[in-house]
Amino acid sequence: MEFNLQSYLKELEQLVNTDSGSYSPQGTAKIAEYFKQKYEELGYIATLHPGSSSAGPCLEVHNDNSNQYDVLLLGHMDTVFPDGTAKKRPFTIKADRALGPGVSDMKSGLLSLYYALKAIHEEKLDEDISICILQNSDEEIGSNTSKELIEELAAKSKLALVFEAGRENGDLVLQRKGTVRFEARFKGAAAHAGVEPQKGANAIVEMAHCILELNKLNDYETGTTINAGLVSGGTRVNIVPEYAACKFDVRFTNSEQMNTVKDKIRYLAENPVNERIKISVTENGFRPPMVPSEKAMKLWELTENTGRQLGMQLKWAAAGGCSDANFTSAVGTPTLDALGPVGGLDHSEKEYLEISNIEPNHQLLKKLIPQTAKMVI
Repeated sequence: MEFNLQSYLKELEQLVNTDSGSYSPQGTAKIAEYFKQKYEELGYIATLHPGSSSAGPCLEVHNDNSNQYDVLLLGHMDTVFPDGTAKKRPFTIKADRALGPGVSDMKSGLLSLYYALKAIHEEKLDEDISICILQNSDEEIGSNTSKELIEELAAKSKLALVFEAGRENGDLVLQRKGTVRFEARFKGAAAHAGVEPQKGANAIVEMAHCILELNKLNDYETGTTINAGLVSGGTRVNIVPEYAACKFDVRFTNSEQMNTVKDKIRYLAENPVNERIKISVTENGFRPPMVPSEKAMKLWELTENTGRQLGMQLKWAAAGGCSDANFTSAVGTPTLDALGPVGGLDHSEKEYLEISNIEPNHQLLKKLIPQTAKMVI
């Protein structure tokens, strides 16, 4: 079958011009309905799982009635952009690049997956394999609503392929850092900064101490990073601040590194420099690290060989960012990520998709998905 690039770009334009931010349930629902109809036209079984008050639905699709799957195919429908972004800067093409909100992260990945499965289905290459597809609506905000479903389906699957965009240099991803976010709140005592400052307990000073102590744990060689990314505190400049808060983003390559950071945060919270200040810490947004297993390396070898047959020299990389591949890998399912077309500058106004990579990526997926589904692993 011939790949029709112009039809692909026309559909991609429609998807990109539909706002579907993580906090726009109606927008992600539109994307879900779009793909639900597309897959049902192939004869696949599609089910919508309700989201939450803040997140849209998940779309689960099967090509048969199996309860165990040869391959789980994952992607997310949400973007980081608020409603109105698509109207402000709609899908455009400049030279060999397509631009627009979510064009790379990851509406092109979802569409490329569909095009590959459509070709596989029409060539009857999916008749003896069991495929499960899951598209969620809250990946960009931690997949808190969809995490359990992802892990449940991954546990039933022989392997998982994730369709985040290929790296800017074309690399796929076999390893990702884990992440966790902390919010530390500091409660001191207010006082007049000029008349009786000694009666106050400065929450901002205590927060600054904690930030500096945690900053010492940054180790770029091992991959541990702690970023104090959002701070607040105080009410007026002439008042000793009673309250302060800081949100930390922590990245790590293994659980030992994560535990080192957690232990330090716990120690700082229990041992404030100013004993009059109380510190409370909450944790959210945890994703385990994606560490390539022996089975994942076998999956990579097959992928590399498949690419070679198509004249492609594929390489893999370790990524600092997270995806739902972190969850599938953590439950023991061999996982390969970044199988979408090549793009870059995600989460910015300059986000782009390399148009010249769309068709080669299609040829790779069309050949790779049936092969991985049939491999012994």
